[in-house]
Amino acid sequence: MLEQFVAVMPGTLAPALLVMCLSVMLTVGEGRDKPLSAYWRLWGLGIGIVAAIVFAALRATAVINQRTFINYPVLIVAVIIDVLALAVVLCAHLITHNWAKHALWMHVANAVAAVQIALTVFYALPDVILQLTIWVEPGETAFTSAMLLRALGFLLGVAMSIIVAAIFRTMRTTAVRAAFTVAVVAMMAILLIQHFTGLAQILQARGFPMNHTMFVALAWSINHNSAMIMAQALVFLIPAVASVVAGFRMKTHDVPGANEATLRRHKAFRRHAIAAAVWSLIAAIGVTATLTVGVAATHQTITLSPPESYSLKDGVATIPFTQVEDGHLHRFEYKAKDGTVMRFIIIRKNGGAYGIGLDACENCGDAGYYEKNGKIICKKCEVAINLATIGFKGGCNPIPFPYKTGNGKITIQTTDLDALSVHFQ
Repeated sequence: MLEQFVAVMPGTLAPALLVMCLSVMLTVGEGRDKPLSAYWRLWGLGIGIVAAIVFAALRATAVINQRTFINYPVLIVAVIIDVLALAVVLCAHLITHNWAKHALWMHVANAVAAVQIALTVFYALPDVILQLTIWVEPGETAFTSAMLLRALGFLLGVAMSIIVAAIFRTMRTTAVRAAFTVAVVAMMAILLIQHFTGLAQILQARGFPMNHTMFVALAWSINHNSAMIMAQALVFLIPAVASVVAGFRMKTHDVPGANEATLRRHKAFRRHAIAAAVWSLIAAIGVTATLTVGVAATHQTITLSPPESYSLKDGVATIPFTQVEDGHLHRFEYKAKDGTVMRFIIIRKNGGAYGIGLDACENCGDAGYYEKNGKIICKKCEVAINLATIGFKGGCNPIPFPYKTGNGKITIQTTDLDALSVHFQ
């Protein structure tokens, strides 16, 4: 359960906070006084969720086996929209004040917000949705205590992100608008950095020239992603402090000309301001604890078994049956012509067949597989692989490649391995 929780919450927190922030900054009027474009943000959220579900399903079934060709254009547009959205937030007070006199700018702001929400949700949620594929391990029945605990962890992760955003939203009426705006701008600036980091990773993988400083900055951003997620929550301590200050500055007695009703409103405001600040502090601590203590509790250092030796002659790798017939995972290493060090695995299935594939999959990259309690498990997503499916495409399965069996041995053409070296780069 904890593994699911700490995997899901960070992926859903940024979209939840973004929806909340844009809702607070751009909400105007009620009923007929509300512009029709106000509903565009809701449409953006819906479209982003549906697109993320479809994309995750295509990735899980290996219909799409390279996600970068989708993420590349998405991130390019997302970075541009993030910059525009920051400008919208900074000008939100001017846009929303007497919006009917300049309705066009209100519609433009809501359009930018809707596109940003859709792109952010679409980019963030597929990895979260793919967590659903490991609720039931191969060979297990659908309704087990382990499955129910994984489902509970998933739902709690989603719920916590929504609850944290809802708690921060309560400060919209108690904190000074400038303080809340600073927090929103900081949160969205961090989101821009995250999107730009994802784009830079793709560009770097495609050979985009980077000097030492650029590469160090990219590495720092990648390595500190968890810290940036925590920062997106911690920035809301700024309006929390402002909310407490506003609450204590609100006079609840000895107010010249104030009647009892006014004093009751002042007391209610103080209680609301302090409560909102306290709950916001608790929410920020909860996010921090999840990404530090929670992650540490689930972190296991798994070392892949060392590669075994095999015969390599005239472009043919040969492994005798006697070396891999014990039913355990056997790992081998091969250096491709382009210099890439690759790994492939072999395991004997039931009935004498062999499962052979790269020590990598389309979903999780070259994280590798390890054996635990008789199961073959992906090191990254912890999916237990169905042995019967090894050698076939789809899901978190080792990427298959051609091989031959006969005369008591397995033979593999190294040219077939060379063609797959991209999966280890």
